[in-house]
Amino acid sequence: MSKTENFFIYGRNPVEEALQNRPDEVDKVFIKNNIKPSTYQNISELASDNDVPLVKVPGAKIYNLVGKVNDQGFVLQMSAAKYTNFFDWVETLILSNNPAVLLLHGIEDPHNFGAILRSAAAAGIEAVIIPMQNQAPVNATVFKTSAGTAGRIPVIRIHDINQGLKDLKATGFSIVGLDGSAKQTLWETDLKRPLAFLIGSEGEGIHPSNLKRCDELINIPMEHDVESLNASVSAALVSYEWKRQQ
Repeated sequence: MSKTENFFIYGRNPVEEALQNRPDEVDKVFIKNNIKPSTYQNISELASDNDVPLVKVPGAKIYNLVGKVNDQGFVLQMSAAKYTNFFDWVETLILSNNPAVLLLHGIEDPHNFGAILRSAAAAGIEAVIIPMQNQAPVNATVFKTSAGTAGRIPVIRIHDINQGLKDLKATGFSIVGLDGSAKQTLWETDLKRPLAFLIGSEGEGIHPSNLKRCDELINIPMEHDVESLNASVSAALVSYEWKRQQ
């Protein structure tokens, strides 16, 4: 596992999700001192069960930790965001189940990244793979936007897209790139095989050199002269078409 710096998660539901799914990564929970204990009994029990300190603090302390956000009086300090090692993950794969992964290319907006993680987890995508460069890390905004699902699906961090493409192909995945100019549509593509969907940002898209490394290029049909979709919307559509075909 590699790690990022410490970060904070805020909001009642994300805090509860983190305590349920990633308790070994939680340092402590801060709760605004004017909130009645009877209203957060489940959080208290989860913290107690996992030996996580629960600290009641004034609102000013909450503000100092996360700033002006909708914290609802709940802030959780994560010790670090953990990423799954690619080769450790590969050892757990069953390729005959036709797994699918999302390989992200230039998704620098943490809100987009969080939304992608949420859709991927809901659709049963096996993992989300991100490069170290030009990519939002897993942070508090990502976790909040993902509604806690960042802890339910492996996030694999690789050095760069080129190496990721090579390793995925060597593992047995076909690479399918989303490209607006592709002739083949998502609906026409057979997705019943191990697949890695390469998804770029709506601004820059996928670099031409990486498009050439894809086994197939597909587009998402659009009308009314719409040029492109938000990356998280594209990821959701691809993920659920994959799920439908399974």
